[in-house]
Amino acid sequence: MQRNLGAGDKRTRRGKISKGSYGNSRPHTARKALPPTPKAGARRPR
Repeated sequence: MQRNLGAGDKRTRRGKISKGSYGNSRPHTARKALPPTPKAGARRPR
């Protein structure tokens, strides 16, 4: 079985843009960047 990848595939971001739909691959709002994680061994300032 051969699968199309790209603009013809509704599961990819490109495919959702071409079909005009939204979902997990293409959410309505952009994801927010996560705050940086503290480094191992780093201490909080007093």
